[in-house]
Amino acid sequence: MEKTKIQKVFSLLLQQWLLVAMGIACALAYCFPSVAKHGGIIRSQYSILYGVVGVMFLIGGLSIPHDKIGRQMQNWRLHLLVQGISFLLVPALMRAVIAIILRASASSASSTSSTSSASIDPSVLAGYTLTACIPTTIASNVVMTRAAGGDDAAALVEVLIANLLGPFITAPWTLVLLPHTSEFTTWRDGAGSSLTAMYASVFKQLGLSVLLPLVVGQFVRWKWPEQTERAVARFKLSKVASAGMALLVWTSFSSIFATNAIQKLSAASIVFTVLFNILLYLVLTAVCFFAADPLLSPEETIAVCFCGPAKSTALGIPLLYAMWAPLDLEIKAKTSIPVLLYTTEQICVANLLVHVFKRYRKKSG
Repeated sequence: MEKTKIQKVFSLLLQQWLLVAMGIACALAYCFPSVAKHGGIIRSQYSILYGVVGVMFLIGGLSIPHDKIGRQMQNWRLHLLVQGISFLLVPALMRAVIAIILRASASSASSTSSTSSASIDPSVLAGYTLTACIPTTIASNVVMTRAAGGDDAAALVEVLIANLLGPFITAPWTLVLLPHTSEFTTWRDGAGSSLTAMYASVFKQLGLSVLLPLVVGQFVRWKWPEQTERAVARFKLSKVASAGMALLVWTSFSSIFATNAIQKLSAASIVFTVLFNILLYLVLTAVCFFAADPLLSPEETIAVCFCGPAKSTALGIPLLYAMWAPLDLEIKAKTSIPVLLYTTEQICVANLLVHVFKRYRKKSG
């Protein structure tokens, strides 16, 4: 009997292996942050953000038929829906939430004198403004869409479009949406002039870690289609791509713990950030589902639900440090907390939603 229970627990852990791997990654990041932080021992800005992401997109190129990618390139309804949600709806919703928080804080401050420990740090709200404006993430969308039985070609195309548009949209859009109150003067006046270097860095990363591996994978699949199909199935390359998600979580949390920025935030700011991220992601996923379900196929709807709410650390963090280069390092580190936590939590929540969308796909026939 006891052996059966142990087997059931082991089977459950095996089914949720990616969540278990993410938990281990978080623990390692907390204990040894200097290993996988940006600029750390393994130089994760190269080994993971280039190497691991490159492998993930090479697998994507090997796995997805090129005719599916060509067909989704012409799907304007899909483009307008995903990019509209990512660059218009999410920033508008975030601006409204921040306005409500500021109004509530002002009202609370006028009624009591001891509110400093309970208020949300302005750096967190500035970070959320940036988070709302950055494009959808590069790696996890394709992996999660494929795992849920969605149209991974649709997810791949939307990722490419978003990350080509993002560098030009995010910076000015963030500065426009920052609240015009005294608390945010630091961020409005502190925008640096180093965006040219950031653009070069972002497009270099996009080319080397996404476009080049994708083209190579597509060429190999076109040249040797049957052998490639067999190799993808035999070596379970889709699971290898999924395992890369745990490494992305590892480097994200390592950067958080290495800066000690999270320890310098108030308890209210930390609790708000952790819980708000989950709520925001679930609400945006629901909005994406109800917006896409009547218009698109079930497979494309799944792709929209993963691409619409997601945000990219790979673009968000370099952009943050380029935009606000003149600011103190501690301010930049605290501002990065919403970006890092949201992009990490979205992977964990999306992994759980994979099972929900699998059932939806099965029910839809």
